[in-house]
Amino acid sequence: MKVSVIFWSGSGNTEAMANAVAEGAREAGADVRLTNVGAAADADVQEADAVAMGCPAMGAEVLEESEFQPFWDSVKGALGGKKLALFGSYGWGDGEWMRAWQEDAQASGALLVADGVIAMGEPDDNAAQQCRDLGKALVG
Repeated sequence: MKVSVIFWSGSGNTEAMANAVAEGAREAGADVRLTNVGAAADADVQEADAVAMGCPAMGAEVLEESEFQPFWDSVKGALGGKKLALFGSYGWGDGEWMRAWQEDAQASGALLVADGVIAMGEPDDNAAQQCRDLGKALVG
């Protein structure tokens, strides 16, 4: 199974989460491609059996607007019927960006394997384990 983990990270927190998601998917036997969104292509989504995407909350609890949001908008149409996992860190608010992102993903026909994993700031051991479990859920 091919799993693509695509993320944007400003502080390194969401990147740490992406690494944990990729680790969980590998432990479950997947061939994993871990890519920063700046280097990602539509094919990274289209050719994957399952996709994990990570982006922190920015501004008024929205996805990062210069790189991640345009990429998301360009690939979400290819997610219909595909397993998807979402994750990201935040520093304020209550996770509104993740709820809105999940709704957008579901409206695109993606099959969310679990609720999005969010971590306040740097992911602690619990959040890292949730990310590994998220990666395993993509494969399972």
